[in-house]
Amino acid sequence: MKPTRHPRYARHRFPAEVISYAVWLYFRFPLSLCMVEEMLAARGIEVSHETVRQWALKFGQGYANQIRRRLPAPDDKWHLDEVVISIAGTKHWMWRAVDQHGIVLDILVQSRRNAKAAKRLLRKLLKTQGMAPRLMITDKLASYAAAKRVVMPGVEHRQHKGLNNRAENSHQPTRRWERIMKRFKSAGQAQRFLSVHDQVANLFRRPANTIAADYRKSRAQAFRSWAEVTGGAAGF
Repeated sequence: MKPTRHPRYARHRFPAEVISYAVWLYFRFPLSLCMVEEMLAARGIEVSHETVRQWALKFGQGYANQIRRRLPAPDDKWHLDEVVISIAGTKHWMWRAVDQHGIVLDILVQSRRNAKAAKRLLRKLLKTQGMAPRLMITDKLASYAAAKRVVMPGVEHRQHKGLNNRAENSHQPTRRWERIMKRFKSAGQAQRFLSVHDQVANLFRRPANTIAADYRKSRAQAFRSWAEVTGGAAGF
């Protein structure tokens, strides 16, 4: 296969196929930068883990923004949840919203777990989604109700821990990555990484209750979309 020279990768020694593959590995799976370096080396590609990190910083968010624009509109039932994470020995909160099918709508890493933080999340969701949900489901944290009354007063709100498993389960991939990377180094790093990670996961998410043949078709379409987003072929 002849490597692709996309204008986005001008002045880069490696072609689009190699760069996009490295970025995909890093954000798709719970792999450290050194692990990605070894996986590339196994394919005869000699590149340092620092180069992979720079590729992730330079191209990751752009890929994520294009993926977000390509995904279908979210359903009108949103699940919101927050989970504590430790960053440099300080407690932070990762706020996440998903729709009823598990598609991650947005995340926000904050140092507080109060009404002001909940308002920031809701406003960010309205800005990125361009619409309000029909129904919002959260746990029993009072901050959600206070924020909803100000930001989304007309939205139905249900607070019940048992109804919010969809959002709680969406934290699991982040927890796996945390263990591999020995925690996030800063709130900014966590926000940057998760903003890309969640969109890549959305693109390659396996739909529930699908047969193998349908999943293979879905996966093939995801790889085609990834190739269009990154400007390179699906493999190399």
